[in-house]
Amino acid sequence: MAVDPAPADTWLPRETLAVASGLTHWITENAKSTRAFLKRVEALVGIAAPVQGQHIIELPRAAHKKGDHTPQAEGDAQARELLAPALHGHSIGLVSEAGMPAIADPGSAVVRAAHALGLKVVPLTGPISLMLALAASGLNGQNFAFVGYVPQEATERGKRLRELEALALKTGQTQMLIETPYRNTALLQALLQTLHPHTRLAVCCAMSLPQQVSRSALVSEWKRSPGIVNELPLDAPAVFLFGR
Repeated sequence: MAVDPAPADTWLPRETLAVASGLTHWITENAKSTRAFLKRVEALVGIAAPVQGQHIIELPRAAHKKGDHTPQAEGDAQARELLAPALHGHSIGLVSEAGMPAIADPGSAVVRAAHALGLKVVPLTGPISLMLALAASGLNGQNFAFVGYVPQEATERGKRLRELEALALKTGQTQMLIETPYRNTALLQALLQTLHPHTRLAVCCAMSLPQQVSRSALVSEWKRSPGIVNELPLDAPAVFLFGR
């Protein structure tokens, strides 16, 4: 049975909704989901133009697959082209599929291009799973690093996890990882097999969604209580954190 999505004002501040309602130009990962988002905004606060009349441009495919966080001449040039309406007086919204644009999501190239063109950049708050997970983890929130994905191949993955754990235990820096949802179970098992028993591991799933669950314990406790794993909706987006 399909579940109706929660109203947008349960996970977006009113200020963000107010700005979104006044825009007619968008840069996005996926036009279809952006139109669905605009319908939800329309239901709450109205929108400046009908959904089908909104100007929605998708980011280049390369930004989806490889990210655009590292400056590259071609990608940055494409981003400048996407911002052409802003040079004619239109404010443009940058929206990602989940989380926040340019933070573990594409969009950095657009932000760089906006600065290069002398455009005003205004970040708007929303549910950022990385920060929500850090707050729920009980780990060090004063010194942390988001390291993205680790290798999928077992030997390389284990090597990378041991490197990150050594850094975490030496410096106190919390390490934060993500994975494609269908690989979440494999990553969790690798973490439990690789990390030291006294390392704290937190797994935070479906952050900001009604089914969200966060669990934080020493690796030894995770292993003694395998039921903890069964409580996690690992088929949903998740953030994995570990450290002292």
